[in-house]
Amino acid sequence: MATRSLGEVLKEFANRRQLMQEELHKVIIGQDEVIEQVFAAIFTRGHCLLEGVPGLAKTLLVSTLARILDVQFKRIQFTPDLMPSDITGTNVLEEDEQGRRNFRFVAGPVFTNILLADEINRTPPKTQAALLQAMQEREVTVGQETMPLPDPFFTIATQNPIEQEGTYPLPEAQLDRFMLNIKVDYPTAAEEEKILATTTRQERPEIRKVLSSHEIAFVQELVGKVAVSEYIIKYTARLVRATRPRDETAPKFVKEFVDWGAGPRAGQFLIQGGKALAAMDGRFSVAIDDIRKMTIPVLRHRVATNFQAQAEGQTAEDVIQRLVAEVPTPPIEKFTHEH
Repeated sequence: MATRSLGEVLKEFANRRQLMQEELHKVIIGQDEVIEQVFAAIFTRGHCLLEGVPGLAKTLLVSTLARILDVQFKRIQFTPDLMPSDITGTNVLEEDEQGRRNFRFVAGPVFTNILLADEINRTPPKTQAALLQAMQEREVTVGQETMPLPDPFFTIATQNPIEQEGTYPLPEAQLDRFMLNIKVDYPTAAEEEKILATTTRQERPEIRKVLSSHEIAFVQELVGKVAVSEYIIKYTARLVRATRPRDETAPKFVKEFVDWGAGPRAGQFLIQGGKALAAMDGRFSVAIDDIRKMTIPVLRHRVATNFQAQAEGQTAEDVIQRLVAEVPTPPIEKFTHEH
């Protein structure tokens, strides 16, 4: 690998990513933005939360993605009676031929590469916490023993935004563990017709595997090498700080509509996401547009609007879009670009 230049490797990766998208599109129609954001999370070791009404192929998207990547995939359907051990696994008492008893650990579904946590808001906080701890630490502790999760490990959780009865919304601190909050929207009219035409036929398209877990690890390393100039860091910090109503740089509308803004983790994720977008495009360094493209999925669940905003019909997304339009980019002449 060392003999090839970074440019060649990036170009090859951009082609691979194109292949992945083509394979996904054999099953998933449209949803380009969603697909791009899920890829960005995977290539930067991030977890994501998919939100959308039922029937928008959220589960299908994730299971198809697992078929394209040569990795293990498991799905947990969250229900109100699910216990933490149903996710992490449990110790079982066994007796051997000599009559000796000992505990054997039976691994739960979290021991996989891609975990789909379906309807995460349907399960009580204790069970949500067990999953979120595994996501954060990338390990599971049962009794005295701590076991690492396989590498790569991503959680893609889904949430149905309509039903509020009998659900347990994730607390803000736990939402912060998700790199991206991705909204899955209704298809366009043309896409919907195509969905109806293709899904009502009985054939199942053949999906080819494009990346192995080994190659995913290589890609994650590659994305880490994408350059980030001081200019981009300054802009990202400006953008994140402007979401905080008590910050002197916050615009008037943020002070008016926002209860609390994003923490430093948001800036880290913006830059990581920007690096992934640049790499997927075959570019060496992050551009301002990469950061802007990541702002809504990264900040959507990290900016809390207040009653005033709701009264005036302003959502967190409206506030973020206004910020992107209004926060100025730093003056260029002060910075030397990295090469």
